[in-house]
Amino acid sequence: MASQLIGEDPELAHRHALAAARRAGRIAIVRETLAITAYETGDFALALRELRTYRRISGKNDQLPLIVDSERGIGRPDRALEEGRSVPRSELPNEVQVALAIAMSGARLDLGQTDAALAELEIPQLDRRRAFSYSPTLFDAYATVLEDLGRSAESEEWRNLAERAREALGQNDEDVMVVEDEGGDAIGDGDGGDATSDGVVEELPGEGDAAEGDAAEGDAAEGDAADGEPTDHAGDGASEADTATDDDSARGEASGERGDGE
Repeated sequence: MASQLIGEDPELAHRHALAAARRAGRIAIVRETLAITAYETGDFALALRELRTYRRISGKNDQLPLIVDSERGIGRPDRALEEGRSVPRSELPNEVQVALAIAMSGARLDLGQTDAALAELEIPQLDRRRAFSYSPTLFDAYATVLEDLGRSAESEEWRNLAERAREALGQNDEDVMVVEDEGGDAIGDGDGGDATSDGVVEELPGEGDAAEGDAAEGDAAEGDAADGEPTDHAGDGASEADTATDDDSARGEASGERGDGE
């Protein structure tokens, strides 16, 4: 119930989560839900306590970004940065790495470290040519810090990329899109800061993937034949019959030759 209400009525969702925690406090997802509703209602101290309990029960670090943000919420950006560095990034899923980078960048901004805030966001997932579900949020965060640094033109370019990626992801069911620009440069190439404004969003897969799909269909057809299942190609039976006739003729000729030899 809490998860269904959180977007519409966070306070009501929080009350449901509190009731659930009283009844089933040892269940990880219950403590996680309570933490999220507490965060949404601005009770960062409770959110932090519940997030740590959830991590202890589940053994997971997938809510590390929310822990970092909760530390920020109670006015401890230094502690937030320590928490964010407590787990190797490589051990986290991509979407969690992105959320953590954004939270860490926010902590840097809290400390007035704008250049460091930008550096926190320059991660492999900040790829202007490809858009995943997390890309619009990451692009927007990058644009915001660029704006804080007075780099307005670059900020606008990244906001445009975020909007194009958001529109493309909203129009398609694919998890991966490609965002290209005329120069073909991605963040991480060169100084990691410049961007062009000529980006377009195109859908993956491309022609190469289509070719792989055709090959996969061919493999599937071979598998059907091996299993003895019929296929939809009417000519297959005739071809097999012709082959069998040719084989019988060849065996007959061979037998005749052996008879003549004897």
